[in-house]
Amino acid sequence: MKFSSALRIFIISGILALVGNFVGFKVNPVDALPGMLILLVIVIAGYGLSQVSPIKLPSFAYISALAIIASIPGVPGADLVTKYVGEVQFLALCTPILSYAGISIGKDMDSFKQQGFQIVIVTLLALAGTYIGSAVIAHVVLKLTGAI
Repeated sequence: MKFSSALRIFIISGILALVGNFVGFKVNPVDALPGMLILLVIVIAGYGLSQVSPIKLPSFAYISALAIIASIPGVPGADLVTKYVGEVQFLALCTPILSYAGISIGKDMDSFKQQGFQIVIVTLLALAGTYIGSAVIAHVVLKLTGAI
C-alpha cells in the first residue's frame, strides 16, 4: 500500500475514533484530540519505519514498540503521552478498525464462501484457544501475585 493511502486511512480512522469516543463515552473531542494526535504520530512513524527498515516485521510490531517506548515511565514526555492518550477509549479505536476489516472481508466474500463450514470450526477453535490461554495466564499471574 502506498504511504499516502495509508496516511489517509490513518487520519480517517483517527477522526472516526474521535467521533466514537464522543458518542460512546461522552469524551469531548477537544479533550481527546491531543491523545489522538499522539497516537497518529506513533502509528505514522511506526508504519514509516516498517517500510524503510531492513528488518522486515509487520508494521504493528514497530507501532507497538514505539508506543511502549513512548509510555515507559522515566522516558521524557511519557507522563504527557499517558495522560493525553488516556482520554481516548480503546473501544472507540476498535470501531473504525473493525469496520475496515469488515469491508475488506466483504470484497472477498466469494472466496470466503468457498471455504465452507471449516472456517467456522477453525474460528471457534481459535477463539476458544485464545480464551483458555488468556484465562490460564491470568490465573497463574494472579496466583503468583497472591491476589487469589
